[in-house]
Amino acid sequence: MLRRYAGGMSTNTPSPRPIISEEFPNKTLVETLYDADAERTMLAICRPDGTVTTAPDFIYGENSQIVPYSPQNGLLKSGCLLLPSHVGNFTSKEDLLADIRAYFHQYVDLSLGFEEIAAHYVLLTWVYDAFNELPYLRWRGDYGTGKSRALLTVGSICYKPFLASGASTVSPIFHILDATGGTLILDEADFRFSDATAEIVKILNNGNQRGMPVLRTMANRHRELSPQAFRIYGPKLVGMRESYADRALESRFLTEETGRRPLRPNIPIYTPASLATDALALRNRLLAWRFHARFRVGPDPRRAVTGIEPRFNQTALALLSLVDDEQARARIGAELMEQATRAQEERASTSDALMLQALVEAFAATNMPHVPVKDIAHRFNRLTADDFDRSLTPKAIGHFIRTRLRLPTKKTNGLYTVHIEALPQIAALAKRYGVNIAVLNKAA
Repeated sequence: MLRRYAGGMSTNTPSPRPIISEEFPNKTLVETLYDADAERTMLAICRPDGTVTTAPDFIYGENSQIVPYSPQNGLLKSGCLLLPSHVGNFTSKEDLLADIRAYFHQYVDLSLGFEEIAAHYVLLTWVYDAFNELPYLRWRGDYGTGKSRALLTVGSICYKPFLASGASTVSPIFHILDATGGTLILDEADFRFSDATAEIVKILNNGNQRGMPVLRTMANRHRELSPQAFRIYGPKLVGMRESYADRALESRFLTEETGRRPLRPNIPIYTPASLATDALALRNRLLAWRFHARFRVGPDPRRAVTGIEPRFNQTALALLSLVDDEQARARIGAELMEQATRAQEERASTSDALMLQALVEAFAATNMPHVPVKDIAHRFNRLTADDFDRSLTPKAIGHFIRTRLRLPTKKTNGLYTVHIEALPQIAALAKRYGVNIAVLNKAA
C-alpha cells in the first residue's frame, strides 16, 4: 500500500509509533490533539512553510510513521495531561497576553507584578525548546492561601501540562516527563520526611537546563542492568509551604508569596466548570502561537537585568527574551531585582556569611599578614551568640573555614592561621554573601 510521507512516496508500511509531540530536523512540528467530548485524538502538523493541517498519522522518511496517543490512554482520560483539542487562531502576541491576563483575573488572585510574569511564563512554556535554560514558577505559602488554585489556573494553559502532587510516586514522573516533554505542575512539593526528596530534587536541579538528563538503572527483558537517561528538561510550576535547603535550587524559582493580602472578593472560592472550558480555548490558541513563534524566538542577552547576579539573569533570560514591551520588561525586571535582593538578604544571615564577616573583621583589626583561627572563632561566636546554644571551638572554626569556605589554614608560630594571600578569595565570597568589605582596603 502506498503511503504519503514528507518528501515523496513510500511503498513500505512502517510500524506506527505513538507520540505526544515531535520536532523534525526540517522544522516540521507535530502535536497531538485530544477532543475529550468526541473521544478522539489527531495530529496537528505544522510544516516549515507555516502550513498547518490535521491528520490521523504522519509519515516521515522511508519507514517512520507516527500516530497520536490513543484517546483511551490513562493520562488523557484522567486529565493528568492536558492537550489542545484543535489549532486555534493566533492574531498577535499582545492580544494573547491580554486574554491570558483576563483569564487569570477571573479565576485566581495574583499580584500585579507576578501576573505579568506568569502570563509571559505561559508563553515561554509553549516555546521553551527554543532556549537552553529556564526558570521555574513557584507559589509559596501556608495552606488555604491559594497555591493550588494558582497552579491549576496557570498550569492548565501551559504547554502539555502534567498535573502531579507530593503524593505521587517519583518513577512515573521521570517516565512521563521523558515521554511528553511537557510542563510539570507539582503541588505540595515540600516532601518533608520523604524518601522521594532526593529524586524530586534531581528533577528540579537538572530539569531547568538542556542536556542534563537524569540517569537511572533499569532492568531489560533479560534482567540485565541497563542505565537509562531520562530527559527532564522543561518548565515547571511548583506549590509549597516552605523553601528548599539547597540555595542553588532556590535560585531557579520565580516566587509569589501567597497569603500576604486579602483575597479579591470576586474570586470564586470553588473551582468553576468554566475554568476548564476557558483553559482549553486558550490552549488551542497557544498551540497556534507555538506554530507561529517556535523558530522565531530565542535568548536575547540584551534583555538581561542590570544589577543582579549572573545566576538570576541566566535563569530569567528566557522569560525576558519574550517580553517585547519595554515597560512590562521594566516591571518584571523590578520584580526580579526584589527577589534577588531577598535572596541576598537570606544568604547574609547564614553561618557562611557570618564566618566571612568574622574573617573580614579579623583582617581589618590587624597589621599582621595573617590572623589566628582563635581570633576568628572569638568574633564568630560573638556574632552568633543569640542564635547558637554554645560557642564553637577554634578547631571547629578551622574545619568550617577549610570545608565550607574552601579557604586554606596554615600553622604559624604554633597557631593555625588564615594568611593574607586568601584575601582576594575572602573578598569575592564576602561580596557574594552581602558582607561589607570596605574595611578590607586597610588590611590589603
